[in-house]
Amino acid sequence: MQWSRIAVFASGQGSNFAALVEAQRAGRLGPGSIDLLVSDKPEAPVAQRAEEAGISTLLLRPKDFASRELYEAEIVAELQRREIGLIVLAGYMRLITPVLLTPYAGRIINIHPSLLPAFAGKDAIGQALDYGVKLTGVTVHFVDGGMDTGPVIAQRSVVVEDNDTAGSLAERIHMVEYGLYPEVVGALASGRIELDGRKTIIRHS
Repeated sequence: MQWSRIAVFASGQGSNFAALVEAQRAGRLGPGSIDLLVSDKPEAPVAQRAEEAGISTLLLRPKDFASRELYEAEIVAELQRREIGLIVLAGYMRLITPVLLTPYAGRIINIHPSLLPAFAGKDAIGQALDYGVKLTGVTVHFVDGGMDTGPVIAQRSVVVEDNDTAGSLAERIHMVEYGLYPEVVGALASGRIELDGRKTIIRHS
């Protein structure tokens, strides 16, 4: 699977988006090109980051549409017009409907701050601390119709220290995310990832 034209979806600060842009500038996305930022929050800082990086944006408020499906249909039309091959979710705080998922099945990825299937859903870092685990981490996975249930592409662990707070653990997890996500996106853009059922195979050359 090889997709070079990329759309990043984000709703907030855009730190993972910024890491991906920096990786592209450094040549670490291979043939991958971030052609579009999609955001459901036009006022979010990530939109300003995209503007500063010279990347086109599609900023749509879902409340301006009669349904989630119509909102996503507008997005799909723009993705297809731009011939986007890969969708990268980077802090996109909306559940995706079949309107977007079906035409891009197997071509949407997400990053989650835990070692899935542990601590899926919201506040994964808080869940890990509350449970008392000694090891958590980061997962990049394909997106399917469930909540963080798609096939795992890559994982990296983070040790939970005895004195960790949600803030201190999140900071270390984010640093891992900024390295791992560009690696996976670059591998996908270069056609080095194969999906066989739930199993992914990453070729390193």
